[in-house]
Amino acid sequence: MRVLPALISFIMLIVFLLPLGSGIINLGNCAGAFISGVLTAVFLFYGEVSRFAAHLWESTGGRIAVCAVAVLIGLGIVSATVMSFFMLREMHDAPKNTDTTVVVLGCKVKNGVPSLMLKRRLDAAYGYLSENPEVRVVVSGGQGADESISEAKCMRDYLVSRGIAPERIYEEDKSTTTDENLRFSQELIAREGLPEHITIVTDGFHQLRSDMKAKKLGMEAYNISAHTPWWLAPTYWVREWFGIAYYTARDVIS
Repeated sequence: MRVLPALISFIMLIVFLLPLGSGIINLGNCAGAFISGVLTAVFLFYGEVSRFAAHLWESTGGRIAVCAVAVLIGLGIVSATVMSFFMLREMHDAPKNTDTTVVVLGCKVKNGVPSLMLKRRLDAAYGYLSENPEVRVVVSGGQGADESISEAKCMRDYLVSRGIAPERIYEEDKSTTTDENLRFSQELIAREGLPEHITIVTDGFHQLRSDMKAKKLGMEAYNISAHTPWWLAPTYWVREWFGIAYYTARDVIS
């Protein structure tokens, strides 16, 4: 009975370690690898772990420690489940009509061309824009210290190269964060008289937090999600749990 969960945990450990081969290391794969590793060890050495827990239970302090760990694990599972539900819901909140302005959130530009993640976002935006020629788009992203051009300029050039008319594309090239992406895009949309109801294009795992930020600015948003490769999805999904928790806590405190 313990072999299957141990095997699943070990496979997840490998999946969380895979992004390291591409130089990707963040809170998502660090936390995911740690939890998967601990679970693998627990299932493999279940007898020893059970005896250790029973030993702890013999003292008051040990019982408090065991109960505290159990409560933390339970809260973590419930929180992750609730966040995942809402993340999945926002991933599939497609535009209901064409009275909308597409906003593509920026991402890394490498050597003047879109990174793979940014390209996936642009391809998702292109699919919708090509099917709805009356819809206009804001490409949002400034220029980082290690980028030769702004993310907005790179995105505009990519969409134009794929056949999207330049007059349909508006550049917001000052933002450096998701908050600024949305706030500066909102200002541009108002200035240019574009439809106020926006459609955010970003990675699926990022849709919920982007939607939360848009709502805080008083913006109603649909969502179009870019595809995330299977071997990256768990890492970024777990990282997003921490991002949502931090953003929610910061909002409550402030």
